[in-house]
Amino acid sequence: MLTNKVAQSGLISFDLANYYHKGERVLYDIKDNLFHGLMLKEKDFREFIKQHDWAQYEGKNVAIICSADAIVPTWAFMLLATKIEPYANMLVFGDLNELENALFRQALSAIDLNEFKDQRIVIKGCGDIPVPVSAYVEITRLFRPIAKSIMYGEPCSTVPLYKKVAE
Repeated sequence: MLTNKVAQSGLISFDLANYYHKGERVLYDIKDNLFHGLMLKEKDFREFIKQHDWAQYEGKNVAIICSADAIVPTWAFMLLATKIEPYANMLVFGDLNELENALFRQALSAIDLNEFKDQRIVIKGCGDIPVPVSAYVEITRLFRPIAKSIMYGEPCSTVPLYKKVAE
């Protein structure tokens, strides 16, 4: 009879890919609103704000940046936020990597950590969904105070990361 030693080990496998938000990611680059690619003209920008169809961001995850080497006043990004936020699932200032980090931070902050208290946890490694390193660091930060041990990899082949010292 075959014995599944991994199942009997008491390890809890935690897959960060399960916390990947499936919504579309959109990058809004304010450079498209610049006059000659150099500066923002308030009157023109405010007219654009009035005319633009903000509903196109419904349910999407939006990152706002300015990829041009231009001076853009802070209020312009804030004004964009007032128009996009009511529609977007998530809105951040930064690139798509920052957006991904924010989506994972939000998802991980909603975890009920009590179910992991005093458990031996294996944080799953490789997978088909790209998980940012920041998500691995964040889940480790969340688990460390409550877990009996934390490992990385697969239950059959793990890298030990943390073990609670017996009190």
